[in-house]
Amino acid sequence: MTTFSTVRLTMAQALIRFLKNQVVEHDGVETPFFAGAFGIFGHGCVAGVGEALLTNPDFRYYQVRNEQGAVHAATAYAKVKNRLQTFACVTSIGPGATNMITGAATATINRLPVLLLPGDIFARRNVAPVLQQLESAQSQDFSVNDCFKPVSRYWDRINRPDQLLTALPEAMRVLTSPSETGAVTLALPQDVQTEAYDYPVELFRRRVWHILRSRADRSALQRAAQLIRASRQPMIVAGGGVIYAGATESLAALVEATGIPVGETMAGKGSLRWDNPLNLGAIGATGTLAANRIARDADLVIGVGTRYSDFTTASKTAWQNPAVRFVNINVTEFDAGKHNGVAVVGDARETLVELQELLAGYSVDPGYRAEAQRLHDAWDAEVQRIYDIRLSPLPSQGELIGVINELSGPDAILINAAGSMPGDLHKLWRATHPKNFHLEYGNSCMGYEIAGGVGAKLAAPEREVYVVVGDGTWLMLSSELVTAVQEGIKLIVLLWDNSGFKSIGSLSRSLGLDGFGTRFIEPKAGLLVGDSAGDDVKPLAIDYAMNARSLGADVIECVTRDDYVAALQMARRAQRTTVVVIRNDRLHGVPGYESWWDVPVPEVSELQSVQAVREEYGEMRARERHFLG
Repeated sequence: MTTFSTVRLTMAQALIRFLKNQVVEHDGVETPFFAGAFGIFGHGCVAGVGEALLTNPDFRYYQVRNEQGAVHAATAYAKVKNRLQTFACVTSIGPGATNMITGAATATINRLPVLLLPGDIFARRNVAPVLQQLESAQSQDFSVNDCFKPVSRYWDRINRPDQLLTALPEAMRVLTSPSETGAVTLALPQDVQTEAYDYPVELFRRRVWHILRSRADRSALQRAAQLIRASRQPMIVAGGGVIYAGATESLAALVEATGIPVGETMAGKGSLRWDNPLNLGAIGATGTLAANRIARDADLVIGVGTRYSDFTTASKTAWQNPAVRFVNINVTEFDAGKHNGVAVVGDARETLVELQELLAGYSVDPGYRAEAQRLHDAWDAEVQRIYDIRLSPLPSQGELIGVINELSGPDAILINAAGSMPGDLHKLWRATHPKNFHLEYGNSCMGYEIAGGVGAKLAAPEREVYVVVGDGTWLMLSSELVTAVQEGIKLIVLLWDNSGFKSIGSLSRSLGLDGFGTRFIEPKAGLLVGDSAGDDVKPLAIDYAMNARSLGADVIECVTRDDYVAALQMARRAQRTTVVVIRNDRLHGVPGYESWWDVPVPEVSELQSVQAVREEYGEMRARERHFLG
């Protein structure tokens, strides 16, 4: 009978010891998979995982202020690291755990690996109901942590210490899988965390997880090549998979050889440099005139690493050519099969290289290539026009984007997630490298920005990190600014005071609803009012600069665009986190450039403004398509 050496540890001690020894290998480079843990201790984890972290100081613990912020920081870190490293996130039972659910959804929707370790109810049950326990009359095997199931790619509850032996390898398999990764949740009953077990020492040996570059099926590649050769107006949609696979050079080579123009998704922006003459920029609902014009008439769409969100497809209105077909290159079979296209399942870098070989000698018609380049140049001029706007008395959002883009330096990272900024940034930002444009837009999660900046800076300490955040998001989750100050993590936080929810205000006006409930103002006659109230309202007396100072950051207040330029220059020279505060015009926006997004309008309404929009809505709905191959 074979015997194994064992070591007696608590479940929590074994968990941390295991995590310390997990390594990933990709393209011959080995990297520790976990950079440490973010967390907040409570009664459901302090004596278990807390003790284990205290006794393992080489597994760095970072104290955060909000559990949701912890997951956002881990997600941003993983994004900058191309999914090859991440953090564990530790919380107590109850609200500490449920605070992480929004972050879990954000990580999973964006296909980014994060390990969540929420405390849980007592497995032995005899003292139930414990503090913060959500009881059920139908089952005793039930807690708030069951809420993580739909937003996790793998979920398990460790009811016995020995269950780690089977749960941990499965968790790592999912976390390191290019096609399955996302949030992984291991619910840890607080009593079981402290229970001891004789674990085999093999569990704690250094384990290398090999991130493979899967090769596409040859016949699928050949069918894709045949479709491309037969097309007259093909285009590429570059998604986040291009960047995660390190396929940017392969994409540039294919584009140069074939002349096929490219539109970029939110996650894929930076797949090509902005000044590549065949990079048409953003595509879809937040797209450029160049990309949307080419998309309208395209007869073949080659999606590379995209999941075809409704923003990318402009709610299935972007491609109007009746004969349009799709070729989908994706490491995930689910995404490769969308729009009934030719599914080419494989690593983006390797697949693009092999596809270029099969396309040897092929190029689009010179006139089509020239038209794409003309549209690129025309769009670049439009971007500069918006950068050069001098709006008064308050600057426009486009102006402020231009200032950051021109002053931030080519190696910087820009962070943003929600509000009106993502759409304008997607159109206007001139991306210089694959990590220059860091947008969380799969979940468009308000509150991601500052926490995400912490994670991004930890992942790339050599780069300046610019966090663009609106006043609405600031009020939701600015607390991780304290984490940045405590840890000496330098961020440049650009706080734009829009006097309310600018994005939804604009959307509300476009739907005939007058911006109702979107302004930060004192109610008139006890009611919140819309934009028709004009300036006959009193703004809320919110002092964002004072708020930022109270959290420990340096603050620069600006009034004019020139102030803003000087403030960014000062912030770059600073050694500490700096928050730059400025008001901007809440009504001035960037045009839509022949795009659309399906937001349903009431079919019946007493408001004439809504009735008019409903008529237009019906006309656009008629343009939505099913792509049946």
